[in-house]
Amino acid sequence: MEMLVRQRPEGARGTARPATTVPQPTDGTSRHVQRSAWLRRLGMPLAGIREVCALEPAAAAREIRAHWARVEAETAVRRDLAVFLVDQLTAESRKDTAMLELRHSAHSDTGRVRPANQDTAYAGARLLAVADGYGPAGAPASSAAVAALTFLENTELPAGSVLNLLEDAVQGARQAVRDAAGGAAEAGTTLTALLLTGSRLALVHIGDSRAYLLRDGGLFRITHDHTVVQSLLDEGRLTPQEATSHPQRALLLKSLGGDTSAAPDLKLHDALPGDRYLLCSDGLSGVVPDDRIAHLLSTAPAPDAAVRTLITEANATGGPDNVSCVVADVVGTAA
Repeated sequence: MEMLVRQRPEGARGTARPATTVPQPTDGTSRHVQRSAWLRRLGMPLAGIREVCALEPAAAAREIRAHWARVEAETAVRRDLAVFLVDQLTAESRKDTAMLELRHSAHSDTGRVRPANQDTAYAGARLLAVADGYGPAGAPASSAAVAALTFLENTELPAGSVLNLLEDAVQGARQAVRDAAGGAAEAGTTLTALLLTGSRLALVHIGDSRAYLLRDGGLFRITHDHTVVQSLLDEGRLTPQEATSHPQRALLLKSLGGDTSAAPDLKLHDALPGDRYLLCSDGLSGVVPDDRIAHLLSTAPAPDAAVRTLITEANATGGPDNVSCVVADVVGTAA
């Protein structure tokens, strides 16, 4: 989390800065006018101002908190886009001479409750992917999404161009999912994938499967869930504790399939020797806490052992869902 420190501008020498005073309202009308003025300064739309001004103080406070959370979320989206553009332009001008490779393992398990497995897990020399299908054609949907990306294994591009290629590949995956679903609007899949290019990993993500980075003993989630519950968390309407048992925790806001054309998240990450990456479906992250994932991931001696241990842990909780894991270690190679 970035901490922004704002430096106070210096006033003219010998001149005192006037103190900011907040006038105290004397009646209901004054309070309404004052609240409206404050909300305009906050940038709230007129319709929202009318709604907040009609509420009791406690309810108004909740709405203002939710509004500001939405503003911060929208700002974060624009910030991510700016970072993406800077990364892309920087990568285009940088000659990447690092020699890295992935040592990897992947497995998908039905779990203890579901009658069939609708997940797909893939690990290749350069591409890692997890997809979690849903609906009557969930299994072919997830398989089609991953299969549509496998041509990237043999495509060499500089990091500055690979994100555009990934975005195009996802559009192909979207159509492949629709074809596999046979027109069933209820069918679709999540997709989270990493592609190694030089010394960087390009990430594409849509849905609630996750990607984690284990670096220097710390576990970092590098994806953001596209779910109703995550949006409520972002807006401050739910606590993390409430989110774990929320009845809509599996409801997606973005996915591949159906009539949606939502854009995926696209990012570039610097890869370092010693990094360990985990891609997983919510069959793992939904039942095993992050701190436990961090412990199991950091103590496993190799990717295959990590995958087996994580899936065993998910099934030990009751295995309520299909569970898929891809684990990859970044290693340096001789030039």
